[in-house]
Amino acid sequence: MHSEPKPGDRVEIVTESETYRGFVMPRPELAGDRHLVLKLENGYNIGIEKNKIKKINIIEKIKEKKNIERAAVKEDKNKATVSVLSTGGTISSRVDYRTGGVYASYTAKDLLEVAPELNDIANIKSRFLMNIMSEDMNPKLWIKIAREVAEELKKSDGVVVTHGTDTMHYSTAAVSFLLRDLHKPVVFTGSQRSTDRGSSDCFVNLICSAILAKSDIAGVSLVMHGSLNDNYCFAHRGTKVRKMHTSRRDAFQSINDKPLAKIYPSGKIEVLNKNYPKRKEGKVTVDDKLEEKVAFIKIYPGMNPEIVDFYLGKGYKGIVFEGTALGHVPTTLKETSIIPKIELAKDRGVAMAMTTQCLFGRVHPHVYANLREVSSCGVIYCEDMLPETAYVKLMWVLGHTSKSEEVKKLMLTNIAGEITPRTHIDETILSTSL
Repeated sequence: MHSEPKPGDRVEIVTESETYRGFVMPRPELAGDRHLVLKLENGYNIGIEKNKIKKINIIEKIKEKKNIERAAVKEDKNKATVSVLSTGGTISSRVDYRTGGVYASYTAKDLLEVAPELNDIANIKSRFLMNIMSEDMNPKLWIKIAREVAEELKKSDGVVVTHGTDTMHYSTAAVSFLLRDLHKPVVFTGSQRSTDRGSSDCFVNLICSAILAKSDIAGVSLVMHGSLNDNYCFAHRGTKVRKMHTSRRDAFQSINDKPLAKIYPSGKIEVLNKNYPKRKEGKVTVDDKLEEKVAFIKIYPGMNPEIVDFYLGKGYKGIVFEGTALGHVPTTLKETSIIPKIELAKDRGVAMAMTTQCLFGRVHPHVYANLREVSSCGVIYCEDMLPETAYVKLMWVLGHTSKSEEVKKLMLTNIAGEITPRTHIDETILSTSL
C-alpha cells in the first residue's frame, strides 16, 4: 500500500504501463475518488485510475507558503494610465503551480508578475468587479460593467476589461450601446487557454490590449490573438465581432467588417480599418435603459411555430429572429408556417427584427416573395448586423421607445458601427488572412 500524496506534492507515479511525473492536483468536489489527477511537467493534466497505480514516489513535498510583502507598483508620470477591470473567466484566474489550484487574484501587482511587460507600456491600475462565468453574464451585469468603465475613464487614459470568451462579443456589443460619447479606448480581452498551459494566450492578449488602450483608437473593441502564434493580435469593433471557434487562440473574427488594427506585442499598431472613433476630450455618459424581455429565436427546418407563443405568453416585448440566408422563415406550408405567429406578435405590439445565421452578408426583405410577406408583418430587416448585436440593440432600443416607427428607425440607424452601408467582397475574408 503506497502512501497518499497531498495536493502540491511533486511525485513519480508508476502504473502498469507508464511512469508519470508531475504535481498532484486537488480533487474536484464533484469528482469521484477513483482517480488521482496529476499536472504533468508539460503543463497538461491527466487522471490516473488509482487501482492501476503500482507505486508512488514522492519526489518533493509541498512546502507551506509564507505571505511575502511585495513592493508597491511605482507610477511613472510620463506614462499613460490604463485601468484593468476583471469580470471573471479564464484570464481572471491564476494557477498556483504548487497546488494546481485556480484562484482569483487580480491586483496590479499580480498582473505585473504574470506579464511584467505591462509596466513598460503604461501605469497599470486594476480592480476586481465580479467573478462571473461567461455563460452566466446577463443584462444587469452589462450595465454594471458599463457604469464601472465610465467611472474608471475619469482617471485613466483607457480601460481594459477582462472577460470570459464564450459570450464576450455580447458584452462588447452591449457596452457599445450603453456608453455614449465614448472618447477613449475600452478594450475587452480574454483567454482561450488557462495560464498554467504553455500555450496560454492570456499574456499576449493582455499586452496588446494595454497597447491599444493608450492609443487614439477610441470606442469599444475586442482584442484577441490574430493567429495561432504569439506574433500579433487583432482589435475588432465591439459590434462586429464573434467567437468563431471553440478553442483556437485566434477564435474571434470580424464579421462584415475589417478588424480595426493589428497590434504587435512590441508596441506597434497597424491600422487596418480607418473607420474608427478617434480619441478626444469629452465626458462619457452611461445610457443604461435596457428592456430585458427580448427573445432570440433561431429558424430551423421543422421548428414548431408555437415557440413564439411561449414568449408572447411571458410578456416579451421584442423578438430577434436568426433567419436563414437573406432572412427567411417557414412560410408556405400551413402546418409549419410561422407567419400567423408573427402576425399575432405584431398585433400585440411586439417589436421583431430579422438577422441571418449565415453571419457574412446581409438580410434583404424584397428579393423573394416570402421575404416580402415577412417584412409586411412589421419584421425589421437588420441589414448586415450580427444576430447577437441585434439582440442586444433591440434591448437598448426598447429601453427607450415602444413606438413601432421609432423602434424601426433606431434599429436601422448606425449607432455604434453595427451597420455598414455596403457589403464589399473582401469583407468575407477571415481576419487570419490579413
